[in-house]
Amino acid sequence: MINTISEAAGIVWHYLDKNGASSVNKVTNESGLSRNDVQRAIGWLSKEDKLTIEMIGRAETLSLK
Repeated sequence: MINTISEAAGIVWHYLDKNGASSVNKVTNESGLSRNDVQRAIGWLSKEDKLTIEMIGRAETLSLK
C-alpha cells in the first residue's frame, strides 16, 4: 500500500508542477487516479510539507510550495 500511495503522490506532484494550482476535483479527473488515491497523496505530500491547500470559494485548491 505504501508504494501505491508514494506513486500517487508522485503523480499528483508532477501534475501540479506542470499545471499549477488546481482544485482537488480537477486533479482527480485529469490525473487518472481514484479520489481515494488523490486524498492519500494529499496526505503524503502534506506530511512532507510540499503542498499548500487553500479554500477558494467552495473549491479546495492544491499547489506546490
